Formats: sequence, C-alpha cells, structure tokens
Amino acid sequence: MDYDAARSRAREAEASLSLTEPVSLASIQAHLERQRSRKIVINPIEGATDKVCGLWFGLDHMDLILHARGASEVHRQQIVLHEFAHMILRHEQEILSAEYAGTFFPDLDPERVVKALRRSDFLNEFEVTAELLADRLAARIRLSQDRAGGQPGNFGPVFG
Repeated sequence: MDYDAARSRAREAEASLSLTEPVSLASIQAHLERQRSRKIVINPIEGATDKVCGLWFGLDHMDLILHARGASEVHRQQIVLHEFAHMILRHEQEILSAEYAGTFFPDLDPERVVKALRRSDFLNEFEVTAELLADRLAARIRLSQDRAGGQPGNFGPVFG
C-alpha cells in the first residue's frame, strides 16, 4: 500500500469537488446529489454489529447510506463521509446477492437493490484512500464551523 499515493489521490479528489464555504455534511450531500443527479438518503442500521460501520447501496433510483449508530455524532459523520468518499473516488460497488440485500431490506424486492459497497478490509487501497478523503472533508467542516462559530458537524439537517 502506497500511503503517499493514497494521500495524493485524496487531496486531488477533495480539490476537484470545488466545495463552497461554508462546508457541512449537508452541503457535501447536496453537492454530491447535484453531481450524481441522484438523491442520497442516510439512515442508521438497526442492530448493526461492530463488523459493519457503513454501507453504501446504489438503488435503482437513489443512493442509500446506512451507518452504525455511533457513540457520537462525530463518529456518524466520519462513517457517512467515508461512504461519500467512495462515491467521490468512483469506487466500484460489489453486486449484492438477493439474500444479502434481504438482510437489510426485508420489505424491498431484492431486484431493486443494484449494488453495495461495504468495508471489509480496512487496509486495502480503496478503504485507506476513502478514509483519508473523509478525514480531509471532516477537516473542511471543522474549519467552516470555526470560521462561522457554528456547532460541530451541522448534523441537524441530516440526522434530525
């Protein structure tokens, strides 16, 4: 794993977003929705285990990010930013089996669930680069709040 290359890719990906101030989780989400021409829905995973932090599902009409109920809002923000980073970096998603899709969507026709990207190996190139980009985005959010004197995370619009 070439960490310098991963840091460089994360830096370039952040710069390519051309985010306008103030930056918040909600503003990044809105930016990605415009860029991808798809709604992004963010929800907690009920009964998540420590093996699943976040999941990104590409459904036929939207992107769905599921996050573990973290111990803090900052933890949830980092999980969501990590999944946003996979979108920004254009990491391919794994095709889901109908059985796996049914685990998370028991009331949804598994054929409607197209793809998913989930963390399984924290040290592979995709995961490291996504986490580095998530860290950069989190730093932008903190810097924006420091300038504006706002609340950490700006979670209200996203988490209610």
